Amino acid sequence: MKDARPCSIADALALVGEKYSLLVLREVCLGNGRFDQLVRNIGAPRDVLATRLRRLVDAGVLEKIPYSERPQRFQYRPTQAGLELEPVLMTLMAWGDRHLRGDDDRPMVIEHVCGHEMLPVVTCEACGDRVHHDDLTAHPQAPGWTTTGPTAAA
Repeated sequence: MKDARPCSIADALALVGEKYSLLVLREVCLGNGRFDQLVRNIGAPRDVLATRLRRLVDAGVLEKIPYSERPQRFQYRPTQAGLELEPVLMTLMAWGDRHLRGDDDRPMVIEHVCGHEMLPVVTCEACGDRVHHDDLTAHPQAPGWTTTGPTAAA
């Protein structure tokens, strides 16, 4: 059996693709970085949550900062890598609102500094245009792979 396509999406999902990992990021980005807050707001079992937190800290997505010496307690904050995942969270939230809930059943609205509701849009950094599926062309960089799969020589 051949190996699966080399893929940065798969690599990212291996770290943050588990449900509780993304919910930890949601809470930490909202400013809720203490373990008791995370347990309450996420609903994950404590041992599972502790494992996810260790993994996110080890990967450099979160940092662990002491807030109490006696007893020793820590809170979690996003690193730059963690903050770079916030647009992913906002886009997932908008998709869920649009396709799973509807306008009258949204549990949260995010306001931008301009005072308007933040609605995420993916744009091209070079030209500033919105990104649409039909405007994209994939160029596989992994040796032995095309867009349709592995080449015969691979």
